[in-house]
Formats: sequence, C-alpha cells, structure tokens
Amino acid sequence: MRSLSYVRARTVREATQAFATAGEGARYIAGGTTLYDLMKLGVEHPAHLIDIASLDGADRIDTGGDVLFFGAGALMADVAEDDVVRHDYPILAESLSKAASQQLRNMATVGGNILQRTRCPYFRNGAIGAYPCNKREPGSGCAAIGGLDRSQAVLGISDTCTAVSPGDWPVALTAMDATIEIQGPAGPRSVPIAEFYRLPGGTPHLEFSIEGGEIVTGISVPKTEAGKNSTYLKVRDRESYAFALASAAVALAMDGDRVRRAHIALGGVATRPWRAHEAETLLNGQTIDREIALAAGRSAFADASAGEHNAFKIELGARTLADAIMTAGRKTQ
Repeated sequence: MRSLSYVRARTVREATQAFATAGEGARYIAGGTTLYDLMKLGVEHPAHLIDIASLDGADRIDTGGDVLFFGAGALMADVAEDDVVRHDYPILAESLSKAASQQLRNMATVGGNILQRTRCPYFRNGAIGAYPCNKREPGSGCAAIGGLDRSQAVLGISDTCTAVSPGDWPVALTAMDATIEIQGPAGPRSVPIAEFYRLPGGTPHLEFSIEGGEIVTGISVPKTEAGKNSTYLKVRDRESYAFALASAAVALAMDGDRVRRAHIALGGVATRPWRAHEAETLLNGQTIDREIALAAGRSAFADASAGEHNAFKIELGARTLADAIMTAGRKTQ
C-alpha cells in the first residue's frame, strides 16, 4: 500500500506553500473526479494531496461585470444552471450539461475540467506496461498509432501522439476567447485559452501551459452579443455519459441576416480544443444556408489526417459543425 499525505488549504498562498513543502509527488485536488480515477488506473501516483476545493472565493460566479467570471472551484452543475449563462450564453451551459453525468457535474469543478486528461485507452489502460504511451511515459512510443484508433484525433496530431482532447467545456471556452487565470509562487498571471493547451509535437506529456505549483483560479469569458446566437452540439456513441466523437461550439455575431463574426471551435476530433479559423473566415459576411454551412464544416477539416479506423470523423465532424452553424443561425431569427 502506498502512503499518502493530505492537507486542506484555505487560501492560494497556503496551497502553493503546501505544494512547495511537499515536493515531488504533490498534486492539487478539488472535485477529484479525474484524479481519483487516474489513481485507480495506476496512471497517477501522488504522494501528497493538497485539497483546494474550499479556497476562499473559489466557487464565485460573477456575471454582472464586463466579463463572465467563473471561479475555478465553481461546480459544473452550478455554472450550467446559472440564469445568465443559460439565457445569454447557451454555448457555455450546453457544453457543461452535455458532459459526464449529473452526479459528476454536481462534484466536478470548472477549473478541474479544463485540466482533464485524455481518455485515450492506451494512456488510461496501459499503466501496467502493456502498451507504450508517450503521454504517460515520455519516449516510450504510441501504441495508438497503427493500433485501435477509432477514438483518436484527426487534427493536430504528431508522430508521437494522436490522443483526443476530451473536454466539452474547453471547446466552448475556446470558441468564446476565454482567458485562464492562474496563480502560483511567482504571483498571478492570465493565459488566453488559445495558448493554454499545447499541441503534442514531440512532447505530448506537456499538455497545458501551467508550471509546477501553479493553480488555475478562474476563467474569464468576454461578454458578447454572439453569446445568445450560440450552441454546442455533441455527437457520441450514446446519448449520455459518453465523450464526443465530434462536437462543435458555434457563436454568431450578426448584421441583419449576415454573419459579422463567427466564433467556432471543435471537439472530439483534435489533440486540443480546436479553433476552426478557416470555417470562421468562410462564414464571415455570409447569409447562412445549408450549403454555406457544409462548406464551412468541410473547410475546418481540410488539413485533417486519419488513421486506419477514424476516417469517418472527418465527414462526421464537418456535418456536426454544419448542423451547429444552422442551429446557431436559427437563434438569430
């Protein structure tokens, strides 16, 4: 049996000091819905747990200022059910309500969710050494390349990793140009979400732009009129409690019946939440119909690269995005 220490912090300062004191093997924990799972699978082996679920003000939800602010400790269920979020930013509410199960959403935090690690079966089920995984053990190889790759990414892949970024909420945040608020031993800093998630390249084990000892303290989302004309569409093997095969987050700022600016991100198909700039450019200035929506969807996958079993994701992803564009467009009418 492994020994394990546990401490509960009340302030960010207490938490970062506890992390520094604990040294190697320290992990922060809030809802625990991801970390405990990885511990049971043998992927994570923390020696010290620092509980940050009760940090002062960590669960704050503020929709009254110039931006929407969600404390990292706010529960997924609470954010999804906030009246302003549901009414004015359905893209955010829908991405949360379509994730996991209600029981998990009642425990999981929005800050922990953006740090969720991949569901690649070779990463999660190969901890006993049966399968190599560069995320789990850098330099060991990637069993998914040339293996069972139905769930793997077709965008943003490298020759060291094809694992899909698993979240729904991060996809919506990417479309909405969110900023991640971080605090650590060196003080607070803000990271645009476009820079928060890293492509695998040759270092797939480095997934987030966060340093050791730092804590995600909050998420800021700019207020925009596009929020009301927004949606999050998720296609999966079963209707609930399943990760996306393809998903699309779309928000549209309109001038009459024409798109002034489109905000689009994809999930379930890429190694990080994927901003679809090509699709946005194609939509801008257009009147939405099925033909233009499909053209935008297919433009988002122009550089996709499939493996042996996941080529279906390219057409599925394009059609998922087209459907989301049509849904967001109907909200403008």
